[in-house]
Amino acid sequence: MNTVHPVKLSDVALPSQAADRLETALNICIEKTRTNIKRLADEPKAAPWALDGNYFAHKEGFYEIGNWTSSFFTGMALLAWQETEDEYFLIQVLRLAPHYHQKVFVRWLDTHHDLGFLISLYSIGLYKLTGDKDHREVALCAAKVLAQRFNEKGNFIRAWGRMDEVESLIGSGKVRTDNMAIIDCLMNLPLLYWASNETSQAKYRDIAIRHADMALRNFVRPDDSVVHAFVFNPETGKTLGGANHCGFSKDSYWSRGAAWGIYGFALSYRYTRQERFLQASVRLAKKFMAELDDELVPVWDFRLPPGTPYARDASASAIVVCGLQELEQLNQADAELLAAKESLLERICRDDFLDKNPACPGILKSAYGDKPAYSSWGDYFLMEALCRELTGGETFW
Repeated sequence: MNTVHPVKLSDVALPSQAADRLETALNICIEKTRTNIKRLADEPKAAPWALDGNYFAHKEGFYEIGNWTSSFFTGMALLAWQETEDEYFLIQVLRLAPHYHQKVFVRWLDTHHDLGFLISLYSIGLYKLTGDKDHREVALCAAKVLAQRFNEKGNFIRAWGRMDEVESLIGSGKVRTDNMAIIDCLMNLPLLYWASNETSQAKYRDIAIRHADMALRNFVRPDDSVVHAFVFNPETGKTLGGANHCGFSKDSYWSRGAAWGIYGFALSYRYTRQERFLQASVRLAKKFMAELDDELVPVWDFRLPPGTPYARDASASAIVVCGLQELEQLNQADAELLAAKESLLERICRDDFLDKNPACPGILKSAYGDKPAYSSWGDYFLMEALCRELTGGETFW
């Protein structure tokens, strides 16, 4: 295993120019979003990750089942609209409305559990900001579609694949997917909590809580590290054990997976006030901090064998900051977590992680697995964290 020397984040002093650094980063996010959102509206498509930051070279379309990333750009545009009051951002976002409507009302079989990412950062965001009930109806339809992925026997939301298929193409081969949940899904549960509040239908809240409890039982190890995926017998609900599609191995500790857990459990606590979700978020956060070295930005997986590529994943830091901000807003972050929030955010806004080149669509120099890369989710969560930290901006979860 690579040697990591832990650092106590409460002892990390922020430089006096930290606030200026955050302001600069937010301005970069806004200006790059100005270009990126128009390009997305001109050609709706997936925009996941890119080695060189050019997301628009990606060939996957908007309606393809693997598209879970388009709304990271729309979410950034809505944040930019809040910050600047420039109607340009809203105009570009609204150009995409027919595509989101078709995605859930017509092409709903070509979806997956990440409807939460897609809809929270588009339809719910627009409804919260404009009050337009057309966006509310799209979001409620999406919640209905997402709820259909719930396996009653196993208490899990199926992650991937069409609901009329048992297997899905992942990478270079077919993998059974009707039996699998992944840690990322905790970020999709706010769609269900929101739908329950909007409609007074308890079934959506019940599914979200049952899935969150399943994740707490199966994804969080006794040492508070996390597993990426878990499989079940879909007919009986019996647990079959951990699996992996994003970390180094099924026994490793994928740093972005930990980040999804920290923020996701914090969001479940916000909606339910169930203490077990709060404690899970805090425990995962403190475990995450204990794994960091003096670079502060985590390696892409905390349990890499010697000689494994050692890429740093700044997107994991950005997501964790958002989770810690959620705990702070809920008055549940202690001094250690508050110090971590400030240190992590300031660190990823330095030049070695922040791309200031206006010609590059990407912003946060991050990682995709073991590859140094840019990711649209890294950019979005960086911007959300900056808006929340600097101006108390609205979030859409």
